[in-house]
Amino acid sequence: MDLREKVNEFPLEPGVYLFKDAAEKIIYVGKAKSLRHRVRSYFLAVRQADVKTGSLVREIADAEYIVVDNEREALALENNLIKQNKPKFNVLLRDDKTYPYICFTAAEAFPRVFVTRRLEKNGSLFFGPYFPASLAHRIVHFINRYFGIPSEKMEMNRPHARAWLEFYLSRSLGPRAAQQTLEERYGEAAHDTRMFLEGRRKDLVKSLEERMHRASDEERFEAATGYRNLIRTLEDMDERQKIAAAAGEDIDVLAWYAESPQVAVNLFHVRGGRVVDRREFYWEDLEEFEPVEFLTSLLKQIYLDANYIPRFIHVPTSFDECDLLQQVFSENIGHRVEIVAPQRGAKRALVDLVETNAKHSFNQRFRVMKPASEVIAEALAEALGLPEPPRRIESFDISHVQGSDTVASMVVWENGKMKKSDYRKFIIHGNANAAAAATPAELPDAEARLLRDDFTSMREAVTRRYQRLIEEKRPLPSLVLIDGGLGQLHAAAEALIALGLPKQPLASIAKKEEILYVTGREDDPIRLDHHSPILHAIQQIRDETHRFAVTFHRLRRTKSRLVTSLTAVPGIGQLTARKLLKKFGSVARLKQMSVDELAAALPRAKAERLHEFLRVGDAKAGKVASQSR
Repeated sequence: MDLREKVNEFPLEPGVYLFKDAAEKIIYVGKAKSLRHRVRSYFLAVRQADVKTGSLVREIADAEYIVVDNEREALALENNLIKQNKPKFNVLLRDDKTYPYICFTAAEAFPRVFVTRRLEKNGSLFFGPYFPASLAHRIVHFINRYFGIPSEKMEMNRPHARAWLEFYLSRSLGPRAAQQTLEERYGEAAHDTRMFLEGRRKDLVKSLEERMHRASDEERFEAATGYRNLIRTLEDMDERQKIAAAAGEDIDVLAWYAESPQVAVNLFHVRGGRVVDRREFYWEDLEEFEPVEFLTSLLKQIYLDANYIPRFIHVPTSFDECDLLQQVFSENIGHRVEIVAPQRGAKRALVDLVETNAKHSFNQRFRVMKPASEVIAEALAEALGLPEPPRRIESFDISHVQGSDTVASMVVWENGKMKKSDYRKFIIHGNANAAAAATPAELPDAEARLLRDDFTSMREAVTRRYQRLIEEKRPLPSLVLIDGGLGQLHAAAEALIALGLPKQPLASIAKKEEILYVTGREDDPIRLDHHSPILHAIQQIRDETHRFAVTFHRLRRTKSRLVTSLTAVPGIGQLTARKLLKKFGSVARLKQMSVDELAAALPRAKAERLHEFLRVGDAKAGKVASQSR
């Protein structure tokens, strides 16, 4: 059946529709009051005139639908399907930060409270998100102190030296108490904590007052005092909240700045009349920015699953689904939520302020960053005396431990960003024909030898890299950057001169002093300001080179040790050990194999010796462990 014919058979009821491509991957999810009318509209010539719809329709190979009872159910289902499938034509929320939650481990016999950013389906209750993030930590500290519920998981049947002194009911409450008493009192404290986190302050205070009077009647005056102090603390918190509420409303203000395909959004959280935090969202690939559709998608993804929504949400423009979203948000959160598009006055001024901040975010993320790389390249050319702004920089570093397992790395910076596909690794073989670089006479012999090894290794890496480029007739970089001081710089320069490349731009950056040396200007090193963007760019390249070299060296050293352990077996050399590790992956895997399995890769005699060696090694390790216990 043709796709248009299939769409004409869609029901007129509300529901969710899913568009799929030729690979049966979901590429768009939408909701509709009438599935047939909504989906059929995508195939009208007028709608296909806009870029986004036209691109979408060209990729649709199939369409499916799910019927629901009403539009509110369709809204919730649409949101869930978007989050699960992340269709490429939907507006997908990309947050710049995650806010913390407070976890109450309700499924545990002795519940705990702690701050987390991960929501797990394990029977625990999660409250939040909290912003600023410090608020969650302050609340947990309050619960630890006044309710006595800990954050750590502790065994209740053994004594603990310190953690239980914070329980407010009694200094003696804790693991030493009788199990029945402990469970009863801990259960009481956990119940109070849950009411506190759920915001049931009045019910909590009423329950505490009843227990305070009961404890007083039973002449348990210390417990009664604890209840009284907690009641006063809670009442004081409520008073402060009332004052804050009187000073101003709780509002979220959302606005954006867009130059398609790039969009920056700012969301300000105003609590008690004060801006307490700001969130930023960015999109880099929206083919066509349609404000109403964008706003609707954004509000759904931010608030449909939120545990707290303020009384008011201020947005830059009105939209058709406003009433529906207000109803759903209000039902979900338990109080009326109003989505307002202010037109004038202080409220509109606040929306304009957020829009101004969104523009600044846009400029910082999209407009300033890209030209900045060109500006930095021009400034770098001027500082180093280069013939033109560097388009490509290749950076080298050496890594080893006391001269063993020496490796080199080369990373590439091109047009303002790191180009990982062009990174290269070098296993240093030690070029015997390379002349040793000069080292200061006052250095100890061992240190001088390591320095000579460093210089020789740098010379080898640079020689191998650019000899290959010359042979393959590929272009040379705008600048070669060396991680090191004058010695490493001279070693690299000697390699380039030997290759017939004396004019290749070359510089180095010394680690400690952060001084730049340039060939031909060694007596006049460049000292850039610590806040200079040129220095920051060079440091970024240098640090990436060092990271890449160290990572490769650690991998090589680990493999070398494994090979060394296997070569202790008579008849197994380094070549055989490497083949075994390459084929079976690890020594641990070899330990699990039988003689017959090993014999498939080795002569029978060697396989038996290897099997015995690995078995005896494990037995010795177990014997040593048992003796140490």
